[in-house]
This record gives sequence, structure tokens and C-alpha cells, in this order.
Amino acid sequence: MSYAVLITCEHAGNIVPEAYKLLFDQSEDVLHSHEGWDPGAWHVAQYLGSQLNVTPLGCHTTRLLIEANRSLHSNQLFSRYTSHLNDEEKKLLIKDIYNPYRQSVQHKIEEQQKPVLHLSIHSFTPVYQGKERKVDLGLLYDPERASEHRFCRSLKHELACLAPGLAVLDNEPYLGIDDGFTSYLRSIYDDSQYLGIEIEISQKFVGDLGKVQQALGQGIIKVLFP
Repeated sequence: MSYAVLITCEHAGNIVPEAYKLLFDQSEDVLHSHEGWDPGAWHVAQYLGSQLNVTPLGCHTTRLLIEANRSLHSNQLFSRYTSHLNDEEKKLLIKDIYNPYRQSVQHKIEEQQKPVLHLSIHSFTPVYQGKERKVDLGLLYDPERASEHRFCRSLKHELACLAPGLAVLDNEPYLGIDDGFTSYLRSIYDDSQYLGIEIEISQKFVGDLGKVQQALGQGIIKVLFP
């Protein structure tokens, strides 16, 4: 089947708009950590875009201001830096940052004339709560969606050939059906219209992403154009 490819990155940057600078006074270290964004993810999104002739969409405002990859009812929508804001201030963040980004992605989906393959690019810390994670690259999807399962199975096979030393796991280090943008979009579009795949890359590769992103790019191309 032929797909229209859409590439996004919900944690592409750690920008703080001028109006909110005081909220993060003396918190530069946190902004530059994984709490503030997904290091390396936007770089990979841009690379995949160049390989697939797609312009990626990214939310470059720090996730510590408002979390673009969570639903509006999530208790993670606002961080410890913004959870104390009043309702009007929170509504303004939703209006100015959250809605424009998510609506731009939905608009891209709506304007396509064929099924959409949405690749949502993220990165994760290789050590969590003192324990080393055993995954290098995670493919997150809904196992109940046949098209998503089939795509990830094929991509995993290609990656095993292209980068045999890479630990590629299904729905690790998070579940593909957890609260997130792809889960929300699945609630709107059925399996024949939309495939939502989150690609999670270990941050241990940040600074040397070449082999991982090349394998990803080649693998995706092989699956899409066998």
C-alpha cells in the first residue's frame, strides 16, 4: 500500500518564549536535560525528512512549559514549573502553543489523499532510575492495529539486516497505546486511514547519530518501496 509520510517531533526543542523566562530562572540545566526536550530527536526527524522528501513538523517550545505529547486531561500536561499557573494562564498556553502545533499536524493528515504513515520521533534516557535500559531503538505502536503491527514487523526485520547490533524492541521503553499524540490521532482515524508509529532512540547515540539514523532511513525506505 502507498502512504503519505508525515514526520513529527513533539519535543524538538527547549525554547522558552520571553513572556515565560522568569518561570525558568536558574533552571538552565533542567531545560537542557531530557526533562526539557528530547536531545537528538529533531536531528533524526530532519534526516529522515531529507531521505523521504518530507518536511518534518516540530514543537520547539520546551515540554516543561506545556507537554505537546499529552492529552488535555493528562496530569503531565503542565510541569512543576507551570502547574501552579491559574486557569487563564494555562488556557493561554494551550491556545498559543499546544493547539497550533497539534492542529498543524492534523491539517497535514486531513489534506492527504491517501493513508498517512505518521512517524513521531522521540529519544529516551539510556539509564532510568539507576537501571540501564536494554533497548537501543523502540518501535511504539498499537498491536491491535493490523497496519501498524505489519509496518513495525517489516521495519524491525530490515533493521536487523542493516544494523544487526542494534537492540530494536517493540513497545519499549514505553507502550505505544499510552497517552500520547499518536494515541489521540488513532481515536480520530481508523487503521485504513492512519498509522501512528513512535520511534524512540536512546540518547546514548546523541553526538554520533549517523549509523542509527542511516539504518532507520534505509529501513523505512525498504519497507515503503520494496
